[in-house]
Amino acid sequence: MDDSLREGDRVALLVPGSLVYLAAVQSLLARGVVPIPLDPRLTSYERERILGTLSPTRVVETEDALAGLTGDLGLPRARPMHVTSGTTGTPKGVWSGVLGAEDARALVDEERDLWGFDADDVNLVLSPLYHSAPLRFASGTTLAGGRVVVPGPFDAALVTAAIERERPTTMFCVPAHLQRLFAHWDEHGRPDLSSFRLVAHAGAPCPPALKHRLIDAFPPGSTWEFYGSTEGQFTACRSEEWLERPGTVGRARPGRSLSVDDDGTIWCAVPPYARFEYFGDPEKTAAAWRGSSFSVGDVGRLDADGYLYLEGRRHDLIITGGVNVYPLEVENALREHPGVVDIAVYGVPDERWGQRVCAAVVGTVGAAELDAFARERLAPPKRPKEYHRLDDLPRTLTGKVRRDRLADR
Repeated sequence: MDDSLREGDRVALLVPGSLVYLAAVQSLLARGVVPIPLDPRLTSYERERILGTLSPTRVVETEDALAGLTGDLGLPRARPMHVTSGTTGTPKGVWSGVLGAEDARALVDEERDLWGFDADDVNLVLSPLYHSAPLRFASGTTLAGGRVVVPGPFDAALVTAAIERERPTTMFCVPAHLQRLFAHWDEHGRPDLSSFRLVAHAGAPCPPALKHRLIDAFPPGSTWEFYGSTEGQFTACRSEEWLERPGTVGRARPGRSLSVDDDGTIWCAVPPYARFEYFGDPEKTAAAWRGSSFSVGDVGRLDADGYLYLEGRRHDLIITGGVNVYPLEVENALREHPGVVDIAVYGVPDERWGQRVCAAVVGTVGAAELDAFARERLAPPKRPKEYHRLDDLPRTLTGKVRRDRLADR
């Protein structure tokens, strides 16, 4: 283990995910050294743009250098510093500093209590480990004494083989993973899924038909959805709750509470160990916090029982003719058409209206039919003015639609 690193140092990791990667992250965190997990495929321009604001103590780009960081594992004394997605603006590092012993233990206990990690768990990793959710699930498993399986870059056949061979108990995924797995299983046969006790999904809206298929395929009570961001976690929701309240992303996680402003902005009150700042950006940090609550600008509503329903991401907002249109609301309405496999709504500049609403559609339905469907379900400003047929939608590796790429087209 490298002894030159000191508590509070930051180490940028630009290496593909693996068990060695996981061990290096946990070894660093146990010493109070903060890893910065990054996509190893970043271009030199992107690396300079991101790392220039984070000032890492070291940048690790080879497997040998990564292996040199591994050492004793123990209680993580920090959270990895992930960067925001960067689909708009300059990516910012989410920095939580070095935690005291009490807060460090509380951080681990919160995840273990919610997801039930124990020594019998086998966690199957589908997403790249430089993303926060798969890294959290893998780390929670190893800290509880369980085992982690990393098949490599997502491939439905390799994942299926790993399920058959390793008999995993837990898995985090995004809806795009599920779509590809079910398509593969339709053609080649579904494996025995009875070993799973927890299948959690997040990262993008899950079409209702896909959600029902997930619930039917995996053991009763095993499937969950959660809502969160790079900055922090808001809710968790059993699929059985979703069946009773279609569209909800659940109630506040234990130890947290939710509130919604008159304009729909969602705030989440968190314990001290879940606080963060945007590294080197005090103004952005101040705007994100109100007392012990933070917001990432997402918009939604709470029902009388405290269940949250997302209505949009503020940075995706389309303002057309002075009317606010949230793409998620339009997408959820149009996903109900049986000929829609996938859809993304986005805005493009318009001389008359400021922006006009457009939709990229994957599926068999034609533009005229979908337009008629929209007229039955959406007020005029929310109806897409253009429909563009695509074979698939451009997404990040965590399943988020790249609306900026759609608009550029």
